[in-house]
Amino acid sequence: MVEYYTAEKVTDTVTCIRSMTGELLYLIGGAKEAVLVDSCLGVGQLRRFVEGLTEKPVTVILTHGHLDHALGAPEFDRVFMNHADRELYEQMSPLEERIGYIRGGLNGKLPDFDEADYVPPSPMDFQDLKDGDCFDLGGIHVDIYGLPGHTKGSMTVLVREERILILGDACNKFTFLFDENTLPVRAYREELIRIAERLEGQYDRVFISHHQMEVQREILQNVIQVCDAVLAGETDDVPFEFMGQQAYIAFAVDEHMNRADGVDGNLIYSKERLGELGQGM
Repeated sequence: MVEYYTAEKVTDTVTCIRSMTGELLYLIGGAKEAVLVDSCLGVGQLRRFVEGLTEKPVTVILTHGHLDHALGAPEFDRVFMNHADRELYEQMSPLEERIGYIRGGLNGKLPDFDEADYVPPSPMDFQDLKDGDCFDLGGIHVDIYGLPGHTKGSMTVLVREERILILGDACNKFTFLFDENTLPVRAYREELIRIAERLEGQYDRVFISHHQMEVQREILQNVIQVCDAVLAGETDDVPFEFMGQQAYIAFAVDEHMNRADGVDGNLIYSKERLGELGQGM
């Protein structure tokens, strides 16, 4: 069988799991329990892979409801996701959507999988993941902070004792902020300022969920500055198309979507979604 996942030990308690298409999941283990942050596309028998890494009972925390983060959830028994993303999860459940995504990530190819390697679309009875939740794993605490913007229910994870902040897609090197499920730029800026103030002094390292694991510790402040530049009309505005949708990259990037100026943090946004007020958590 083709192995869709690989694992890398980051600290004594945190393991990074990398998928064939570049998604990054995080397994956090305490003395009694473990938490898996995100569940990828529902392909490649993720539960079997995770059970090869830990014998502790595993709770899954979904940072948001997009197909590349949430569709492996039906493999697991205890799954938390913010209920604001429930409809989004259901929209992205069809198997054809996931296969199309995998093809796109692997230059048109598909791994040599059997039908059993794909999780069938399944309704989920998610437990609601809320801002302020805390998971005590036994000597390791996982704290939850809401950061809506990329989706209405986007959440972030602080591994308290390790001083590691896992942002998922809520704030990354090129945060998508242009479709109907996102907040406008001005509202997202307000959420970034709020969470940066709440988290000040609590973390030393920042991890994201695609390709590159660790980014600059200042990424929240960097993206606040990007929002300011967008709202002031002081950006490069490189045209960008994704699945038929038109948007703009705020600051110019290289072929790997890294900012040309070397700063971590960028926006891909819609000029029609700048200033209307949005709702927080």
